[in-house]
Amino acid sequence: MSGDDYYLPLALINILGIAGIVVWHLQGPSRPTGRLIVQLLFFAGMCLVVYTGGIAPQQPDAVYTEGFAALLSKSARILWWTHLAWTIIGLIHIYVRLNRKPREAHLILDMAVAVIYLGVALSVMGFVFGMPVASLVTTSGVVALILGLALQNTLGDVFSGIALTLGKAYAIGDWVQLNDGTAGRVTETNWRSTNLLTGANNIVVLPNSMLARQGLTSLSRPDETHQITLVVRFAAVQSPHRIEEAMRSVLQASIRIVQDPPPAVALKSIDAVAVELELQFRVASLAMGTLAKNEIIELIHSQCKADGLALAFPAQSLVYVPAPTNRCGGHSACPRQGL
Repeated sequence: MSGDDYYLPLALINILGIAGIVVWHLQGPSRPTGRLIVQLLFFAGMCLVVYTGGIAPQQPDAVYTEGFAALLSKSARILWWTHLAWTIIGLIHIYVRLNRKPREAHLILDMAVAVIYLGVALSVMGFVFGMPVASLVTTSGVVALILGLALQNTLGDVFSGIALTLGKAYAIGDWVQLNDGTAGRVTETNWRSTNLLTGANNIVVLPNSMLARQGLTSLSRPDETHQITLVVRFAAVQSPHRIEEAMRSVLQASIRIVQDPPPAVALKSIDAVAVELELQFRVASLAMGTLAKNEIIELIHSQCKADGLALAFPAQSLVYVPAPTNRCGGHSACPRQGL
């Protein structure tokens, strides 16, 4: 192909590349779908010109080596490689949307975008400017090693975040609890840290490396329901069966707890002073726990008044004192309720 025949396709590629950038910006960030369509259409047009014009973007230009024509050739190849990167990134975004990936997938997307841009940058330096790519890779490897040693803690957070994302330990909106007792709803995950919104309406910022080292309990999986237990003590002079039936009535009367699976009443222990029961019930979410527990306590108080049931003193308030000496010289102990 002669130089004149080669010149027109290069000019068309530059026009399409610049026009694609302008139209992409005119779409605005509020129209992501329109931007993706623009990327695909203009890149398809550039590929058509490259094919029909016999241009090889993966090879340096051997026809125009100096002057304005050489500048036009290099800019056309740079625009083609740039639009290739944008198109691949756009297709990845389409794949994520069609598969309804969780919002925290932006960590993987950011990593993929960085790898794509790095590959395109090396391709432009090697195929457009004819630079030795192998030497660049070696040099960049040494620089990366130095930066890795200097940014060891930060990189630990980054890779821990990627591991947590791939392992799907939690998702945005999940309630989680750590081994140290910290609990909250996941509001954001990024390259360095994860943010938790606690029940006190505070944001706790946890480095991803700390999350990876600690044990983590998901309170939102397999569903949002959360089990709560409440221990109640009744005076031992009353029938355990009667107490159990009264507590079942309390749980059935509650409107803040989940009735499926049904709540349960478990008799835990009995002694000379008290019958101890454990009320086991679920709430729709962890945020409903305090409201549900308050309601259950209010219902227990009302049920005790209605049925004439008497609550027992707490176990720690019972003090045992020695009784007077009996005729045999021994001692007997009797329980006395403390203050």
